[in-house]
Amino acid sequence: MKTKSPEKVIQSIEKSFRKQVQKDPNVKSACLLVHSDTNDIHLNIHEGLSDSNQPVYMASVGKIFTSVLIGMLVEKGKLAYDDHISKYLEDSLTEKLHVYNGNDYSEQIKIKHLLNHTSGLPDNFRPLFEQLLNEPNFYMSPEETITWAKNQQQPLAPPGTRFNYTDTNYHLLGLIIENLTNLPFHEVITQYIYKPLEMTNSSILYDSEPLDKQTPAVADFYVNKNKITNYKGYAGIDYAGGGVVSTGEDLLRFMKALTSHQLVKKETLKKMMSDKVKYGAGIDYGYGIMQFRPVPLLMPKKFQVWGHAGATGSYMFYHPALDTYVIGTFNDFAYERKGVKFMLMNVIQRL
Repeated sequence: MKTKSPEKVIQSIEKSFRKQVQKDPNVKSACLLVHSDTNDIHLNIHEGLSDSNQPVYMASVGKIFTSVLIGMLVEKGKLAYDDHISKYLEDSLTEKLHVYNGNDYSEQIKIKHLLNHTSGLPDNFRPLFEQLLNEPNFYMSPEETITWAKNQQQPLAPPGTRFNYTDTNYHLLGLIIENLTNLPFHEVITQYIYKPLEMTNSSILYDSEPLDKQTPAVADFYVNKNKITNYKGYAGIDYAGGGVVSTGEDLLRFMKALTSHQLVKKETLKKMMSDKVKYGAGIDYGYGIMQFRPVPLLMPKKFQVWGHAGATGSYMFYHPALDTYVIGTFNDFAYERKGVKFMLMNVIQRL
């Protein structure tokens, strides 16, 4: 599908982006990349960043990286989507991990349940994030966040029966990845993804440095007007549920490699997208992949994209019909929903 005049599209999107950022005094920085080989479009702009090589924290967009790592390990024969997670984790972590209505379902949780958020486990991120905001020196390791959730929260449903978006699932996936590779999560993502794709300005928040040592420091990100960039405890509660720090160009390399089956095979990506559940109105969720589907009067067919969004107003999506990638962020938790809305209404709608 061809878009309108590339020059007019680029001018229109850039004008809309700059207007959005400049009218909101709470947005300290933002960036946007729109790329389409088919339609001869490449726009890489920013406000408040030192340059286009300054990386940004992408929040839950990182979940698609974690799911791709699992897919790569599946293809290597290291595990299967239907495997029970207890096969790959310490007993101390999985024992009584999921006790619901007096029944222990801990041994029934599968890899796929973690990937598409149907494990029934509670979300450990939000309450621990609130604690971090009140105590800037607060820290828990990923293992400790899972244990905390096990002791302090209650599961919502038996495995495989209900969707509940939770970072607890992706913390468990991160630990499984570490156990299978005998490497820290940040080293796995560097060795399996960053290095092969030459994503030289990318890292994992607080845990690693970019391959290019001249890369500027990560752009500041905010919640309730408070800069939380240097809250080191964020690393433990974010971990494999987010953590990716990158630039538009690096993320474009990742998405192009994913859509062209350089990272995982075509059949693996199809599995990641087809084993999906309802996330919300007009949105399905596969293995770390959000998929927007047409809904009359609510979600126009033109908004049919897939990828992932994050709490800081971050987004990374691919539009198959237009062969277009849209990547960006507003670096502020106030844009958790507004970031995706901007992408759909101010970018996709103009293509």
